[in-house]
Amino acid sequence: MTPTPDSPHSPETTGTPRTPTLPRVSREVRLAAAPDGLPRAGDFAVVEVPVPVPGPGEVLVRNRCFHVFAALRTLIGGGVEGSPFPALKVGDTLFGAAVGEVVAAAGDGGPRVGETVSHWLGWREYAAVPAATCRALGDALPDPVAPLVPGWTAYHALTGIAEVRTGDTVFVTGGAGSLGSLAGQLARHLGAGRVIGSTGSAWKAGRMTAGLGYDAVVVRGAEPLAEQLAKAAPDGLDVVFDTVGGAELRAALDAARPGARFALVGALSGQLDPELRGTAAPVEIDTFALIVKGVTLRGTRATEDPRAQLEWEERFGALLRSGEVVLPYERVAGMDAAPPALEEVMRGRHLGTVVVEL
Repeated sequence: MTPTPDSPHSPETTGTPRTPTLPRVSREVRLAAAPDGLPRAGDFAVVEVPVPVPGPGEVLVRNRCFHVFAALRTLIGGGVEGSPFPALKVGDTLFGAAVGEVVAAAGDGGPRVGETVSHWLGWREYAAVPAATCRALGDALPDPVAPLVPGWTAYHALTGIAEVRTGDTVFVTGGAGSLGSLAGQLARHLGAGRVIGSTGSAWKAGRMTAGLGYDAVVVRGAEPLAEQLAKAAPDGLDVVFDTVGGAELRAALDAARPGARFALVGALSGQLDPELRGTAAPVEIDTFALIVKGVTLRGTRATEDPRAQLEWEERFGALLRSGEVVLPYERVAGMDAAPPALEEVMRGRHLGTVVVEL
């Protein structure tokens, strides 16, 4: 390949690239208007800004892909107290998990020019990222999209919170989403005897039983959830991996066996309700059932222990290479496609993780 002026591998950019080798502008997606109900593509704008100059302790990353995720609805709606992510105001640039290449650095520490890194300043072509918050990616994961998939969250919830055991019956709500599409497969890998998922459409249900580790799927809007769960799990549920909340959490509690363990991972029932702001997910449950059955419900936030995450990546990479776990994701091309992709994610039109490639 013949080096070009914009290539970080050209002679002019060996070491620390000089500013003239970079484009003058970068494109990014901003919140342009406060949505009325679920966000639509028109609530966002793709704008041009000067390419940022990395300050002390920062690196300049040219993003290659980033994750489109439904939880942005909560941040657009004002955020939730205690969340690690700030609320988004009109005029703010969106953010999220991204993978890119370091093209400039303001110091000698941190990732080097040419390294591929993951970070949280997606939704833009170029990002000035604190070196301390970048994670250099080795060759543990065989797919460049794999670092964007929340597999570590799913694995931590199933092993550290719900503690899946051999022979367990596991129920994954939102089983076709970014988390759920991996959680069913990982539950099977961990020894679950029966894995049940939920989704909102029949075509997703077919995909889930065909290749994502599910023995049965309950479909919202078909028969009552309680009746579907009774058929799918006549002996009850041992583990619930819940990304939805709402009526599905209530039905799961009714079907829980004594000592069942619930890992609460998401709240899509509130985030994707057009009548709510996305910042609350109210649900009425019978606390007598919790007491009598000895059920545990624990909220889940994946630990940021670097050693544990590294061990997970090695394991995840091995599972992907062996084919025991597949990586369901859908790609959309280019920054202009990002706002429509977010609208589609909010309306449940994709299966697995949705990624914008730049």
